[in-house]
Amino acid sequence: MEQIYNKLVRDKIPEIIKSNGDEPITRVLTDDEYKIELEKKLNEEYQEVLSATGKDRIEELADMLEIMKYLAKLENATLEEIIAIAKEKGAKRGTFENKIFLEKTLRKE
Repeated sequence: MEQIYNKLVRDKIPEIIKSNGDEPITRVLTDDEYKIELEKKLNEEYQEVLSATGKDRIEELADMLEIMKYLAKLENATLEEIIAIAKEKGAKRGTFENKIFLEKTLRKE
């Protein structure tokens, strides 16, 4: 029986499939394809984060972080650099810790 996936998977998934007695059919993506598939995977994980709770949500956030690491690498950056930029932005513009919700602004006349 054939099952179609057509999606980016973690590096050890083909080995896991083989250990279960199935035959994975894979190929290596071009850099352009890789970027597109990472972006799709990020969206997939985002949707999973939204529907998960508790420990499962933490697992899904970890998956997002892993994908972000490789998207950063495509931009010649590291996850550590992204975290440093986030800290800089937090220092300049604040974070989301105080749960502030902006309803509107009123223009002074």
